[in-house]
Amino acid sequence: MSGAQTRRAAAELLMLTLDSRRTLDEAMAKTDSYNDLEGPDRGFARVMASAALRELGRIDAGLSPLLSRPLEATSPAIRALLRIGAVQLWRLDTPAHAAVSETVEAAKGWPDARSGGSFLNAVLRRAADTDPGLDAMPAISVWPDWLADRFAADLGAEGAERLAAHQLSEAPLFLSARSDPAEVATATHGDLLPTGSVRLGHSNVETLPGYDSGDWWVQDAAAALPARLLGATEDDKIIDLCAAPGGKTLQLATSGAQVTAVDRSKPRLERLRENLARTGLSADIIAANADEWRPNAPVSKLLLDAPCSALGTLRRHPEGAWIKREAEIDRFPTAQARLLAAAADMVVSGGTVIYCVCTPLKSEGLEIVEGALSNGLYTRHAIEPDEIPGFEHCLTEAGDLLTIPSEGAGHDAFFITRLTRL
Repeated sequence: MSGAQTRRAAAELLMLTLDSRRTLDEAMAKTDSYNDLEGPDRGFARVMASAALRELGRIDAGLSPLLSRPLEATSPAIRALLRIGAVQLWRLDTPAHAAVSETVEAAKGWPDARSGGSFLNAVLRRAADTDPGLDAMPAISVWPDWLADRFAADLGAEGAERLAAHQLSEAPLFLSARSDPAEVATATHGDLLPTGSVRLGHSNVETLPGYDSGDWWVQDAAAALPARLLGATEDDKIIDLCAAPGGKTLQLATSGAQVTAVDRSKPRLERLRENLARTGLSADIIAANADEWRPNAPVSKLLLDAPCSALGTLRRHPEGAWIKREAEIDRFPTAQARLLAAAADMVVSGGTVIYCVCTPLKSEGLEIVEGALSNGLYTRHAIEPDEIPGFEHCLTEAGDLLTIPSEGAGHDAFFITRLTRL
């Protein structure tokens, strides 16, 4: 494959992601020009698209002075190629002649971009001679302004900057073990964390030792904390609400508890079934709307990983900052409050409910919990430092967890609280 074809594939990934508001994973599955690539060409196309998404706000700020009109006024295809060209020059150490000539050549062979080839050539030549000072820009400039403002309001300027800086490098891989985390760490050459998660560098998951035998599954270290805090035992009956794709269900099932996994998405539940089969674990699976479904009898323990904006996973999915709209995010709290109220119907008095969301926004975490407390449904059962080794610094004054990652941690940002049903 030519370098031009690789650049075009990267630009098509970027265009489908940003202009059609698809995740990068969805774009890779649907883009023919990307799927026609092989080996290093395919890898480089993904690297270019991913790097551009990771620092999109900064890349756009660097391009802006080089343009005679706003970036958004250019066609989607040319806009994508500008970003792909710029990230090669400014972040990927691609030789300038290759970054410019091959990206311009990509425009010539792409009907959607052909008419803008001269403009693209002129801008990228200026970009090759320009140092935009990306590293001098605040880390929060990687996000759109409205999102940076939301994070700053909820986390403070320092917390928002820390979260943004965390996004600038690719996330490590975390594994949860079916039985013996130390054995999994040894077999995969990973680092065993105090909470039992195993951290690795970037790896091809399916080639790692223990994948076929179901010794582990991929699960973020922070995402593994909610099930840990539920304290499941083999005598428990547990409901995992909004369970798919099922990492927490697998964790709970390792205890020997009788686990019922409930989710409205049949395709996502199919992934859970596949993972249960691979690991040899068992759980009852129910496809149902959690607002309406109720168990035959209340249980003593329930985990609710509520649908959310997923803004705590931007290191893994940086496109989320750009394909989500503020109005969409503001719709989540209504559903989250409703689900937490529904969970109260499923749990005995004195039973335990873990509520978690993979976002640090107060509107989806703390404010949802405070509302349930004020309605007399629950009391808070504060999380203790010795329950979360390595995450003690993430405890809030109220006894909740807010896992804003520190330097080198690599995990996602989760809000987690433990409640007792009144």
